Amino acid sequence: ATNFREWKQVVQEISRVLRLKDALLTSYHQNEIKLAEVTLDTFRMLQCLEWEPSGSFYHVPMKQPSENGALNDQSEASGLIDINLAADMADPDLPPNPCKAIIYHPSVSKLIAATAPICEELPSDGILLIYISASGKTDCSVDFQKDVHGNSLNFSKAKHAPQASQKRENSVSQPAVDNNPNSSSKLGHYLCLGSQASNNLYPEDLVPFTRKPLFLVIDSDNSRAFKTIHGAERGEASALLLSHEKPLFLSDTTVTSGGSQFTYFLTAPLQAFYQLIGLSSDIEPDVYSNAESLLSSALVEWEVLLCASNSLDQVWAQILTDPFLRRLILRFIFCRAVLCLLRSTGDSTMHLPECLPRLPESVSPKSAVTQIHIHQLAERLGVLNHFHFLDSIRESVQSR
Repeated sequence: ATNFREWKQVVQEISRVLRLKDALLTSYHQNEIKLAEVTLDTFRMLQCLEWEPSGSFYHVPMKQPSENGALNDQSEASGLIDINLAADMADPDLPPNPCKAIIYHPSVSKLIAATAPICEELPSDGILLIYISASGKTDCSVDFQKDVHGNSLNFSKAKHAPQASQKRENSVSQPAVDNNPNSSSKLGHYLCLGSQASNNLYPEDLVPFTRKPLFLVIDSDNSRAFKTIHGAERGEASALLLSHEKPLFLSDTTVTSGGSQFTYFLTAPLQAFYQLIGLSSDIEPDVYSNAESLLSSALVEWEVLLCASNSLDQVWAQILTDPFLRRLILRFIFCRAVLCLLRSTGDSTMHLPECLPRLPESVSPKSAVTQIHIHQLAERLGVLNHFHFLDSIRESVQSR
């Protein structure tokens, strides 16, 4: 806490401090699990952007003695309407939660229409988070959604993009796509928010919103197409977290349909690590608790490194004091390090998430500080054989 008070003073001297004021969450995938109109990925992000009540919120009302000596439980419903209920529900020990809007399977026009007023009303010290989880594949023939029990809810046939859409796609300079002839689906330069070409979301569709501070999280097999937003902003430099193209699972028994791996790492990093390695959820409580402690220590040290870095980009410096955004950044560092150090990834970049602007090298997967934390966690859980580390890291750990 002391480090961040000092860091905040430094940031205020060189630039403004931004706070997460609003978040817009949406996803569109085939076979995605949903509860009512909230998909699993958006539900996880929703929880990640909420404080858990603490402090005075958990104080149990005292029981008052009655005339006959019995205790009257004041926590029972009294039948009276408390006009200060909203104030009572607010936890004074925590800062306010950001406003959140969840849009279920929006069209592109609806997404833009919903984002515009939020962006327009954003205060001068506010930043907007846009989270989009969607595929970049265009020739999917069936569109299913599943409820929490795995039951199919609807069915629709996809339509091929018209020639006009193909011309638009070819006219925009974007990163290369997968030209593998054996691939059943090809990636376009957009995200698919529906079966029609009019629901293809292009990177330039989001550029107008960069007139205000924007924190963009794209979870997609085509997230790299949105790298073009960096440098094309219309007023404010944006922060981008872009997922890896292809998820990894080291266990054949891992259920891969339970939401996105990248979103899982951003919202529940230790559980995502377990899923990645194929560890059982029935692990002993003391082992799990120790693993949580090791991960927390890693996140704290990465906080300090970011604060002390002279090469930290001003985009990150402006938002690092916000607890929600800082938590996403630190969990991104963990996700990137774990995926990079896996033996199965080799030198392939398709399995690694990216961020723009770049974070300092001190928190990169190749740094000794980062690797030693992943080594300690893997060693504690008995999965060191799944990772490769610098020889100096192994030697330093063995010499302790």
